[in-house]
Amino acid sequence: MSTLKAWGEQPGLPVLPVVEVETPAGRRRLPEWLKRPIPAAGGTYFTQNLVGELGLETICESARCPNRSECWTRRTATFMVLGDVCTRPCGFCAVKRGHPEPVADDEPERLAEACARLGLRHVVITSVTRDDLPDGGAEHFRRCVLAVRERTGATIEVLTPDFDGRTEAIDVVLAATPEVFNHNLETVARLQQTVRRKSQYGVSLQVLEYAKRAGRGVRTKSGLMLGLGETTEELFETLADLRAVGCDFLTLGQYLQPSPRHLPVVRYLPPEEFDELGRLARTLGFAEVASGPFVRSSYHADEMARSG
Repeated sequence: MSTLKAWGEQPGLPVLPVVEVETPAGRRRLPEWLKRPIPAAGGTYFTQNLVGELGLETICESARCPNRSECWTRRTATFMVLGDVCTRPCGFCAVKRGHPEPVADDEPERLAEACARLGLRHVVITSVTRDDLPDGGAEHFRRCVLAVRERTGATIEVLTPDFDGRTEAIDVVLAATPEVFNHNLETVARLQQTVRRKSQYGVSLQVLEYAKRAGRGVRTKSGLMLGLGETTEELFETLADLRAVGCDFLTLGQYLQPSPRHLPVVRYLPPEEFDELGRLARTLGFAEVASGPFVRSSYHADEMARSG
């Protein structure tokens, strides 16, 4: 893969300090910039009740997203299809792991109903990883995209697993012509086996590269969690790798430990460092970059898709 060897040699380009890996004794108290008022609960009820009524899953709840109240107040959500149990034991993720239930054939219609009643103009569809399915759930993704588009006319963003790098599965998803194909690297190459365990850095890059090449104009997107022990040099190399495979959109956010059973936070990055990282990432040529402590892969995804 390509690397950004000349990054620190560019005149006038500041180099951020290397992140020092430190192992905390326990869960840390959140810094002030990660504390914010919770929106009034009333604004979330419509979205929450609708999701429950239609028997749908959201990554907002399953992954304990810190932006859930804000997004639900805006009557938007990131829908998680193919159940709520993942077949991969990632060290960072709060989604349940184990043996999933059979796929619900009527889920695309229920999903489309929710999107129509919410009035969504941009819909993000993600899923658990389903290594137990022959196609990894690709055909179900395709059906969900088509059902939502037929009911709403919305633009669609898919946030997919890696499908073990199988191009035939990626082709099935791309056949539904989503506007944005998102697949997250999550972290730098050195930390992949600790953070994602059964996933591979090279395979994820190949997925993004293939989607960009085969997707008939699809825009590709990826995201990274920061604060897991990556160095600045490793981060810049990862961004260069993403640009080398044509990745259009980038999200950078702070990793937050969902529970004591999950990987600890090594470092909390202050907002001004996220701002600087976002600025530097844009110089690499990403069409849009969202960088901040609370940024997640689908946070304000509608705005990124429109502006990009």
